[in-house]
Amino acid sequence: MTEGEYPGSAPDRTGDGPERTARPRPEETGPSHRWGFGAFLLVEAVLLTTAAFVGALLGGGPVESLPVRDVLIGTMTPTLLATAAALAITKVRGNGPLADLRLSWRWDDVRIGLKFGVLGLVCTVVGVLVWTEAVGEANTGSAIGTLVENKPMSVSAALVMFVYLWLLGPICEEIIYRGVLWGAAERLGWGSVRWSRFAAFVLSTAVFAVSHLEPLRTSLLLVIAIPIGLARLVTGRLLGSIVAHQMNNFLPALAILLTSLGVLTT
Repeated sequence: MTEGEYPGSAPDRTGDGPERTARPRPEETGPSHRWGFGAFLLVEAVLLTTAAFVGALLGGGPVESLPVRDVLIGTMTPTLLATAAALAITKVRGNGPLADLRLSWRWDDVRIGLKFGVLGLVCTVVGVLVWTEAVGEANTGSAIGTLVENKPMSVSAALVMFVYLWLLGPICEEIIYRGVLWGAAERLGWGSVRWSRFAAFVLSTAVFAVSHLEPLRTSLLLVIAIPIGLARLVTGRLLGSIVAHQMNNFLPALAILLTSLGVLTT
């Protein structure tokens, strides 16, 4: 494999003889963006500032007493605004989100994302079982799961929560962490192209886990994040990690939906 090829992807070759050479992919030959780690820090600042502002606006009372509407607003608004900031940065300081964030539709990326998503589900199930034994069942729930636990929820609110957790949330988080942060790390250029991508994988995986601000679950989030990051590393593009993330989120989102509707009991 040559240095210009994405790991795990079939090289696009020209020529007929044994000495044929790899033709650069469009993603590799396009113009480079002009944003770096400052862009990611700005996006994170939007995320955290909005979360604090929304929390203050909603009253700042005990989280257990928040109505479902406030939970939905507090969960979705910061991530959506941070994602909007990320997309705006690629337009102002780059070549747009499709080029800068490596967003393109390829069935191969979907298939690879599904495979890593299944791997992520297995890692999640095993990780949760081990984590439950280590810290106790009361400490294993996610922040959003704790917020909606034992809250009566309308069908429409439950469906909005499900769609966000399963589909929209993963898209937003991938744009932020394995789009903007990954692109900033690759642009820094740690040695070879291959090493820059691996460094981006390690950094984005660690920051993704820590940024959820759930210290007790950080090690579990690392386990969950590794297969998602590998989908980005193998394909060289964002779609694979989006699909893997959505696949990984499906069962937890479904469990919250069914629990909120009273189909399952905690």
